[in-house]
Amino acid sequence: MGFGAAAIGFVCEAIKKGYEIHIFERSKDVYSSSISGVRSDGKLFVSNGMGGDLYIPLEIQREVVDYYLSKLNENDRKTVKTGVSFSKNSEFFERFYSEGFEPVNSHFFHIGTDKLRGILKRIYSEFESRNVKFHFGVKVNDVIVDSDGVKVQAGDLVDTFDYVVVAVGRSGHKLVNQIIERYPELVLSDNIVDIGIRYEVPNHVVEELNEEMYEFKVKMRAKTGYTVRTFCNNPSGKVVLEEYDDFVTVNGYSNSKAETPNTNFAILCSTSFTMPFNDPVGYGSYISKLGNILAGGRKVLLQTYEDFVRCKRTKKIGRVKPTLPEGSYMLGDANLVLPRRIALSISEFIQKIGRVIPGIAYPDNLMYAVEVKFYSNKLNNERYKNLKFIGDCSGHTRSITYATAHGKMNAKRL
Repeated sequence: MGFGAAAIGFVCEAIKKGYEIHIFERSKDVYSSSISGVRSDGKLFVSNGMGGDLYIPLEIQREVVDYYLSKLNENDRKTVKTGVSFSKNSEFFERFYSEGFEPVNSHFFHIGTDKLRGILKRIYSEFESRNVKFHFGVKVNDVIVDSDGVKVQAGDLVDTFDYVVVAVGRSGHKLVNQIIERYPELVLSDNIVDIGIRYEVPNHVVEELNEEMYEFKVKMRAKTGYTVRTFCNNPSGKVVLEEYDDFVTVNGYSNSKAETPNTNFAILCSTSFTMPFNDPVGYGSYISKLGNILAGGRKVLLQTYEDFVRCKRTKKIGRVKPTLPEGSYMLGDANLVLPRRIALSISEFIQKIGRVIPGIAYPDNLMYAVEVKFYSNKLNNERYKNLKFIGDCSGHTRSITYATAHGKMNAKRL
């Protein structure tokens, strides 16, 4: 169920064993989903410091990266940006560390969002030629484990399968929640939701940093107690909307060639909860919807950093021009949406980064609210022998590399 990174990793291994495989994907075709990381992002990492809470050997991560790179044509392969973030020789490591940040080391490979369509086409063609049956435009409505296998209701189809793999990503949280309501024993623990903003600055502010590592990832413990981190840095990139059924959030991307004078990245606070509250997805959805209400529809709020610190509604932008189209945002005040602890944590984070990278705290830098990363509850894949959850919907991964590897590792156990 679902055709994203985790499903690709699973099918790559499963087709070697001769199984008949059916894939149900609610999008109309392989290119249509705007949520899946494989469709809307192009960053791969090899690292033990990010991507999820699973232990995935570096050699398997490298296999995943090599697989995606092999789907590029020869010319496109030459444009892939590679490097190391926060190597031991990096002067930025000490600069960030001295201000209380934890720099995250990784090897990165940036393909570019514009190259993903070709990769997906080649993967799709490869799978089709190996007798994998695709069912596009079909939404899975229910999953029931019984003595004969796993009954699946998908569109007008009701059928029983020997083995079912749920790989619906973060956007499939409604289906996953429905399954665990019926089988609460699947839940190992409630997970977190990351809530924050998309930050946009002129390229020249972070030029030196971008040239060295392209993707910088740092995190710190704020005075509020929250862990705050950067995510998804996009040099010369664009800010975009991320579409859900009943609300929108903000995201960002960059192509293989520079397109804009700005760099954007997320600043996220990890928020967890204690009993009796156990719906972090609902919490993040509520905040997202509130932002849309204040923005006047399926839009996000846009505010300058100076106005955010002063708790003042932005009525006019300055030197930094938004890369998100005008019809997708409304000038406003993110303080009316973000909980106080999250707003304070973000302010402290930006102030401290500004000491490391002068210009990060320019008054007219832009903040888009809100950005939310949903994570499913951590689920137990040992509870049922013929029902498995892989990738981001399992609660154990949060990157293309880890999700794909998770799929591969589960298929190897078939």
